[in-house]
This record gives sequence, C-alpha cells and structure tokens, in this order.
Amino acid sequence: MNVDSIIENENNKDSAVKQPSDFIRTRIQTDLLNGKNNGRLHTRFPPEPNGYLHLGHAKSICLNFGVANEFNGLCNLRLDDTNPTKEEVEYVDSIRNDVKWLGFSWDDREFFASDYFEFFYEQAVRLIKMDKAYVDSLSADEIRAYRGTLKEPGKNSPYRNRSIEENLDLFKRMRNGEFEDGTHVLRAKIDMSSPNVVMRDPTLYRIRKVAHHRTGDKWCIYPMYDFAHCLSDSHEGVTHSLCTLEFENNRELYDWVLENLELFRSQQIEFARLNITRTVLSKRKLIQLVQEKHVNGWDDPRMPTLSGLRRRGCTPEALRNFCSRIGVSRADNMVEYSMLEFCMREHLNAIAPRLMAVLDPIKVVIENYPEGQVEWFDMPLDPEDESKGKRKVPFGRTLFIERDDFKEEAPKKYHRLSVGKEVRLRYAYYIVCQSVVKNEQGDIVELRCTYDPATKGGWSEDGRKVKGTLHWVEAENAVKAEVRLYDYLFKVDNPSAEDDFLTCINQDSLKKIEAYIEPALNQREIGDIVQFERLGYFRKDEDSTQNKSVFNRTVGLKESW
Repeated sequence: MNVDSIIENENNKDSAVKQPSDFIRTRIQTDLLNGKNNGRLHTRFPPEPNGYLHLGHAKSICLNFGVANEFNGLCNLRLDDTNPTKEEVEYVDSIRNDVKWLGFSWDDREFFASDYFEFFYEQAVRLIKMDKAYVDSLSADEIRAYRGTLKEPGKNSPYRNRSIEENLDLFKRMRNGEFEDGTHVLRAKIDMSSPNVVMRDPTLYRIRKVAHHRTGDKWCIYPMYDFAHCLSDSHEGVTHSLCTLEFENNRELYDWVLENLELFRSQQIEFARLNITRTVLSKRKLIQLVQEKHVNGWDDPRMPTLSGLRRRGCTPEALRNFCSRIGVSRADNMVEYSMLEFCMREHLNAIAPRLMAVLDPIKVVIENYPEGQVEWFDMPLDPEDESKGKRKVPFGRTLFIERDDFKEEAPKKYHRLSVGKEVRLRYAYYIVCQSVVKNEQGDIVELRCTYDPATKGGWSEDGRKVKGTLHWVEAENAVKAEVRLYDYLFKVDNPSAEDDFLTCINQDSLKKIEAYIEPALNQREIGDIVQFERLGYFRKDEDSTQNKSVFNRTVGLKESW
C-alpha cells in the first residue's frame, strides 16, 4: 500500500471527520507506511502551566490530538512544569478544562514534567560522566557575553575544563541547596563556535530556590525547557513531537541530547504558529493585559483565550472547524479574525434557538388594539426545524421595536417602518404607522400605529404582501436585561508589530446597554447561546442573577463587528 492509497483512504472517510492533507500528516503517513517506530504513532500536547490556553494552543491541540485520532495513535497531555516561578495550580486546572471543552481526551495519559525530575537529574549526571556537561560559575550576563553573536563565535568559559569529579561534586551540592540562585548552572559541553547559537554550550539546569506547585521544596534546581522537553518526549515514547517554528533551531539540541544519551529518538517537526488579526497571542502580553486590568480577567470575552472565547459564545465545534480550515503549514501567515467569526456564525446558525430582543428601543402604541388585552402566541424556536419546539410570546397594545427600524422620511427602497407604510411584526400582525410623538428636543419618542386583526400570525387573509418584517417585544411583559456588545480588543490588524501594543487598545471594545427581551429569553440557562432575531448571536453570561439577565454578543448575523 503506497502513500497515495493511504491519502485516498483518508479522503474516503466520512466528511464529518475528514481532515485536509498537510505536510505533517503526509510525513506521518510515510512513517507509518515504512514501519517506523513499529508502525506506532504517539503525540503529546505539552503546555507550560504559566497562563491560560489561547487560540494558538487550540491549533496545537487539534493537530496533536487530531492526528492521533485519525491514525489510531495516542496523544498525551503533559504539563511542562519546569519553572516554578511562573506556574500555578489555577493554570493547570484551566488547561485540563479547556482541552476537555475542545472535545479531546487523554484517557489515563496525563503527565507532568515534574514527574520526571529524578530521571532528568540522572541523565544530567550521565552527561557529566561522559564529559559532555559541566558546572559553570559565570554570571548570566557573562554567559551571554561569552556566547558571541550570529557573526562571531563564542568563547569557552574558564570553568569549561573542570574535571568530571569536580562537576559531579558541584552538581550534587547544587541539588542539596548549598548555593544561591545564579551562582552556578549546568551547561552542555558542545561547541562554542557552532553556527547555531543554541548549540553554544546551552544551559541545562539552573538553581531556583522556589517551591514547586507539585514537588514543594524537594528540589532547588530545575531543568531548562529544552533539556526537559526532549527527555519527556523520549521517556513517554512520543514518536512525533510537533511544535511551532520558533523551536526549529532548538531541534539540533533536542537531537543531540537524545543521541548522546542513547535514548529513544522522538522526531521533532515544526509548523507555523497561528497569527490572527486584531489580537495578540503572546503569553507575556496576555498576562500583561490581565495583570494591568486592561481586560476583566483571563475569561474576558475580548481575550483570545479559550476561556474567553467560551464565555463569549464560541462553541468547540466552531473552533475545531476554524483550526481545520486554517490548516497546517511551515509558512507564516496572518489569518483574518473574520474567519473565526464565520466558523462561529456557521455553527450557531445550525444550533441556536431564535428569540426576540430589542437593543435600542422605541415605543410603539397600537391605537386600535384593546387596552389591557394580552395575547400569547406560540412561536417556533427555529422556523426551519419544528422539532426544536416553541415558546410563548406575549403581544399587547404597547411594544418596543428597534429605533433604526423606523424612519420618518424613508427612501423609496426602505422596507422597514415609516409613516403610512405597512410592515409585518414577526409572527404577530401587520401594522401601519399613523403618526409620531416627539419630545421638546424634536426627538421621536413614540410611534402611533394601527394593526389589522385579519393578519394574525403575520399573514394576510387577502393575500397582500409586505416586504418588511420587524422583531419586537411586548412592553408590559418585557424584561430588562444587560447586553454587552464586544468589539475587537485592538484597533489595528497587527498590534504586536507596534512599539507599544497597549497604545492600540480599542477603548470602545465593550459597550453595556440596557435592552428589552421577551420573557422566554429571561428563562434561558447560563451558558445558553441564542440568536436575537435579526441582531446576532448572544450567550447568557455567568454574571446573570435571578433579577437580571446578562447576555454577551458572540457574533453578528452577517458581517464582522
């Protein structure tokens, strides 16, 4: 069976699970075909627990868990917790929740780099005994100065030729806590003239007298990420270590460690990280936004974190579809945020029930409708799918409609309400505006209308048609709700390219308004996502109380915000 046959078989699978081909999947197919790793595929998703997961992580999650599912392999969840100064249990819990929410399972394969601290230490000792690692006593600034530049080679540390015995003794004493932070590090002994700066005796261990969220005070030396990562992959039997392009130069060190220690050789493969307009995906910048209170926490709906997207109303199905559409490549590119909005809109259109809310109300009084009378209409939750059920909606003499659904002097092709023009109220009646009421400033505050009783349900018995259909809310039973209108957090497409990304923050990225909603909307559960007819998709927020519903705008019906 050749590679083309494998690809054809993949393409013949059910379209619901079919994934586009890319260079990583082709590489995996080739490796499996050639019997590499005994035909075994094992990946991992290895976030550092020093922040919340974001859109870039979603791409990696979908790739690592996705290829494992597609090729009957395994994928581990591994928390690379090697830097206790930045890691918190809160982040560990959020990572677990986000991966599960996105729809993936690691079964019993949850690991931590801290599970392997003793193993890492043993491998470091092995390198020292092979004279391939040494304890360096230069300061951090001196190490940087000795490393050289891209054009100039580095120079050896004066401590590079310490004896194996001295290095073993110093490293053991480092572990025992005899030295203060910064006094010593363990470095690999490779080549200070290497054209790859990463290979110029990289640091493997440093002293950090900080308690770890899992191991407490047991350790006071911690491995560097580059040393721990390849060893973790090897120890877990990971066959394909998929990471973003910023680790491409580090692959040489990844391979050097495993080759010299004669351990199982995992294969590192790099792909382009996600870049998306109108936001930032740097964890450092996201932490700054949170800590300096430019946003209301990690789950602020304006944030590109998975918790923020979830709170805004993005579904895991939409996010998985987005990751599938943008694909995987080695070429850097900028993805339009509107692509994510399209995927959200596409999924929500299929699942969200339709109800009515008025965000910018103007009062409508139907003068020939009986005072005190209220009718309750059975209205579908989805006009295209009766199986989704119905809800009761009140209709009475006084209503609210959207202010921009009325013009006193309307152009010829204006199909909404104006004086003397007839429109349909969704599922209710035809009405005609007879006059307007203005305040002292000349602003329209009320519309005086009449209705046709023969058009009950929104259809005329005589067959006449109207082109305009408006949503509405009956005033007497309307419920006031807070609606949060979210816009892009940044005013420019690429805020990371600016000298100070904070100067690009959109100060109008959140507007809170008081709206009127139909009673059935007030009964929705927290987390429910609905369509406000003609307005967009909204999610009932956790800030809702028994006395006040709060809805976040997820995305508009058509255009981007």
